[in-house]
Amino acid sequence: MRTILYARVSTVEQTIAHQEAQARAAGFEIDEVVADDGVSGVSVPLAERPQGRRLFDMLRAGDVLVVRWIDRLGRNYADVTDNVRKLIARGVTIRTVINGLTFDGTATDPMQMAVRDAMLGFMAAMAQAQGEVTREAQRAGIAHARADQAKYRGRKPAYSREQLDTVLAQLASGVGLSEAGRAAGMSRQAVYRIREDMASAMAALKRWEKEPR
Repeated sequence: MRTILYARVSTVEQTIAHQEAQARAAGFEIDEVVADDGVSGVSVPLAERPQGRRLFDMLRAGDVLVVRWIDRLGRNYADVTDNVRKLIARGVTIRTVINGLTFDGTATDPMQMAVRDAMLGFMAAMAQAQGEVTREAQRAGIAHARADQAKYRGRKPAYSREQLDTVLAQLASGVGLSEAGRAAGMSRQAVYRIREDMASAMAALKRWEKEPR
């Protein structure tokens, strides 16, 4: 049995090394890192990425696939859910660094399977929503950004991409505002504002990122 980390980076703010460090800090003993650098999770399905194809060739029954969060596999609902189900059917266990979630084939009770699939579907839908907000922000704002960059960007968010991802993952798992804030290193009030308008929070951060995700 091997533990394989799959990392995907698509902006200059992200690094493969950081995703590996996060995984090891969370207690994962990584045997191998497979990574796609500069690949969009929105427009490129997992199986069409150079290292994504390799990942499918490598994984066998009993292996553990580790990802920082489900969005590293992609930002397309159908692609993510289909691939996770295929890997589970193969006997692979998928685990996330954020929240320590596990997706595997151990559940045999229909209710347990339904809960697992519902969580997977929610996380995949959130990943796609983030991607769609990003693209919309780019389409709507590019002309204004060129004319008046400062005005277009507005006030710089007080949180980073990793903090926002952590908050969204925490909220998706059903934890309270205070706990989500502690996990992300943010105030309860900041987490509340994000929860009340996730789309605006994601769009505001995206305007300050140098490259599209």
